[in-house]
Amino acid sequence: MSLIRIEKYLSEQGIMSRREAKRFLESGDILVNGKRPQAGDKINPEKDTLTYSKNVSLTMSEKETILVYKPRGYISSKDSDGEKNIFDVFPQFKHLNTVGRLDKESEGLILLSNDGMVTKAITGKDHAIEKEYIVTVREKITPRMMEEMSRGMKLEDGWTLPAKAKKINNHVFSITLKEGRKHQIRRMANACRLTVLSLKRIRIHNITAPKMLPGNFKKLSERQCNDLKNTGAITYHKKKKS
Repeated sequence: MSLIRIEKYLSEQGIMSRREAKRFLESGDILVNGKRPQAGDKINPEKDTLTYSKNVSLTMSEKETILVYKPRGYISSKDSDGEKNIFDVFPQFKHLNTVGRLDKESEGLILLSNDGMVTKAITGKDHAIEKEYIVTVREKITPRMMEEMSRGMKLEDGWTLPAKAKKINNHVFSITLKEGRKHQIRRMANACRLTVLSLKRIRIHNITAPKMLPGNFKKLSERQCNDLKNTGAITYHKKKKS
C-alpha cells in the first residue's frame, strides 16, 4: 500500500473525521510507532502502527446522534439571526450540530450529531444517502412532472441528479434524493409550475419514524450510526475507483 496522510487514512477507515484527526495529532493524542507525528504526515498502514491516548477513546465514546422531528417554522442552523431555530425546540442538544439542512418552512426528520463521520456520510461531496420527502402542492400533478423530476432537471445551479418521484394523488407526491441543494425540491416543483403547500422529510437512509410528531426525538443506536458510516464509506471508495 502506498503512503497516505494520517488524517485521510483515519477518515477513510471510518475511525474519525479529518478535522478530528488533525486536532488529535496536534495535541499529541495520536502516535505513529510510538512517536508523535505532525498533521499532514504520511504513513504506510501495512507497516506503521497507530496508538491513541485515553483522551481519544473518551472523546470517541461520547459520540451521539439524535433523530429529531423539526417543526415547521424553525431554522435548522444555530446561526439564525434571532429567528426561532431547532435548538429552541431541543435545547438539551445544543452541544450537537445539525447534519444537513431542512429549510424553515419544511418539517420532518433531521439528525443532530457530534460525530464527524456521520456528518460526512450524509453531507459529504460523494455521499449517496437517500432522503425521502412527501410534498403537497396546490396544482394538479401529472405523470410528466414526475418523469422530469426522476430523470433530473436543469436548475440555475446545474442539472440535478436522477431522483425517485412518484405521484400519490392529484396533489401529493413523494420524492427521494441523493443530494441536498438549497431549496432543491421547492425549485424543482417551481420548474414544473407547482406551488408547494407543505414539505415533509420522512426518511434518512433506512431510518424512518412514522409515529414521530413535531418536537419528538430519539437517539440512534450504535448499529444505525455504523450503518450510515459504512454506507458513506462504500460510496466513497466506489467513486474513487471509478
